[in-house]
Amino acid sequence: MRIDPWRARLLAAGLSLSAAAGCAAPSAASDLGRIRELSHLDLPSSTAAEEVEPAATSDARPLLSRPLTADAAVRVALLNNRELRAALREIGVARGHLVQAGVLPNPELEVQVTPRQGTLEHTRVELGVEFDLTSAILAPLGERAARADHEAARYRAAGAVVELGYSVRAAFYAAQATQQRLAIANRALDAFTAARDAARALFEAGNVPELDVATQEAGYEAARVAVAGIELGLLDRREQLQRLLGLSGAETSWRIADEIPRPPEKLAMPPRPEARALSASLELAELRSRLEAAAGRAGLARTAGWLPDLSVGVRGEREDEVWQVGAGLRLTLPLFDRKQGATMAHAAEFDSLLERYHGRAIDVRSAVRAAQNRLASAHARVLHHQRVLVPARTRVLEQTLLQYNAMQVGVFELLQARREQLDAELAQVDALRDYWTSRAAFDAILAGRRVEVMGTIAPAPMSGAAESGGGH
Repeated sequence: MRIDPWRARLLAAGLSLSAAAGCAAPSAASDLGRIRELSHLDLPSSTAAEEVEPAATSDARPLLSRPLTADAAVRVALLNNRELRAALREIGVARGHLVQAGVLPNPELEVQVTPRQGTLEHTRVELGVEFDLTSAILAPLGERAARADHEAARYRAAGAVVELGYSVRAAFYAAQATQQRLAIANRALDAFTAARDAARALFEAGNVPELDVATQEAGYEAARVAVAGIELGLLDRREQLQRLLGLSGAETSWRIADEIPRPPEKLAMPPRPEARALSASLELAELRSRLEAAAGRAGLARTAGWLPDLSVGVRGEREDEVWQVGAGLRLTLPLFDRKQGATMAHAAEFDSLLERYHGRAIDVRSAVRAAQNRLASAHARVLHHQRVLVPARTRVLEQTLLQYNAMQVGVFELLQARREQLDAELAQVDALRDYWTSRAAFDAILAGRRVEVMGTIAPAPMSGAAESGGGH
């Protein structure tokens, strides 16, 4: 069997290029390492396990056995969240396409056997082997586009990791704040109870009119409804967090740690946050990779349009116990179909992505400014509550108590002052939750992902349940 030297060199070049593309195929472990690098989060190796297990991983149990913190909640979610696992496994689709793009086309084998008959004295055997040389030559171009698509999938998955981290933190702070609000609301309910009981006792003694009793009883009942609403809110927020943590069954009995923490006295902002967010933006990086892939596909279509469809083959014929071997080349002339439509489509895809890229850059800058404003406002409100509002209400309560001891005001005024002081504490908890949620959103943007900031919960003042203290 002989092949002309130039054909042999051409075939060898195609083989070497395709082989080089195939050997550089990434693995699931390398994908996971890359996502850790992009997201700056320590993704557990179990998220890339080959088998899909229906049960949650047991690695989260030690974390759940202790009162849950925001950091521990993020860790549990990285271990268990199924949506995240699905997003990580979707990289396998792009990885598979990348591997396929570097695979050589299969040779075509043709066998023809003509048995001895008529004037034919011997059985004739013909063998032919053809190899699609054009596909082998174009393989590196297709592999380049597929590699860019694969890198875009990595950026997309890293963005999902960062977004999950934010969502878990926001849900955790909401649940933690609601738990703290419930404790304060229960203290306020105790004050309502005391006011109702005092009104009843004074009425029995003939010291207050029946109107005061009715007013205090109505206030107490409204406070009970408010507390029940907060209890339901806490259950809802626990379930919201539970879904993000991927927990069910016996693992849903976790506890939330302590009270929501106070922020630092001075708010630290990084320098040039817009530039930093643009540099870290995972969605812009993903779009850049998709632009590279679109450009690669356009180049591939353009090259394929001008390149003849080449196939090299070897054919052998055995007759009279003697083999005769020859080689051949088959080609099509690219006179009409030069992939014009495919090239135009890929060029349009590139232009569309480029427009979207510039738009997203504007959006990222705007999101950074909005997040920065929200964080600064939340920090200022927390400090105002801590330094001014809560101490002011506490002083009012202290002065009312002094006047009560001097018989200048009644018990209802004292209890109302107590309820308003607890309302100030409730508002402070809401401000703390807003601060930490805003902090998590701002950090997520700097880590490369814009997030939808979760809506704040309108405060429900307990003192509003009873407008007037009544009494004498």
